Amino acid sequence: MKKALLILSVLFITMSYGQEVKQVPQINVSGEGKVKVAPDEATIAVTVETKGTDAKNVKKQNDEKIEAVIKFIKKMNLAPSDFKTQRVSLNPQYDYEKKKHNYNATQTIEILLKDLSKYDELMGGLVDAGINRIDNVTFQSSKMVQYESEARKLAMKEAKVKAEDYVSVLGQKVGRAMTISDNSQTNYPQPRYASMKLMESSDMSAPRETLAVGEINITANVTVSFILE
Repeated sequence: MKKALLILSVLFITMSYGQEVKQVPQINVSGEGKVKVAPDEATIAVTVETKGTDAKNVKKQNDEKIEAVIKFIKKMNLAPSDFKTQRVSLNPQYDYEKKKHNYNATQTIEILLKDLSKYDELMGGLVDAGINRIDNVTFQSSKMVQYESEARKLAMKEAKVKAEDYVSVLGQKVGRAMTISDNSQTNYPQPRYASMKLMESSDMSAPRETLAVGEINITANVTVSFILE
């Protein structure tokens, strides 16, 4: 009997609680904020790759080239914290036709270039020093945190304006935000080489233009739920 009374009491409390819950009128909207900036930095990943039939000799050749590359980077007066070895590998590769092993050694260096006016000089010197593979060049801004904050604020403002537009015809007002979801992504421009322009130029002494860095689109996307008053 006591057990039955306990169950009925719990059910009554649950039903009472359910009756007291009220639906809060709200509106869900999305907002986007965009900030376009010119990049002032580049992260460059370059690799020295050597191949041969003797593992020890292949590794030695690779190390010698990397040593020359690092010496050149230091001559460019880059801070020690702005370049680092990212990856080192020595892998056997079996040649089924000749039935013997070859070896492939690679070392990758990542460089943070804070002065884009030195890009051509740096890349040319790296190739001369022994680099034979450019893996990636990513452009960025040294003020990314500031610009991302600006984009988020613009996204929130757009979301609120949207909500106000929707409810303006209903005689209601937009209240405080209930939930905010951030769906932001940043896209970095990749390099484009002006090789056709160089081939068509008749003045070989003119400054080289091998890069069009474009702009970085820093975009913030939010979804906001506002209470309606």
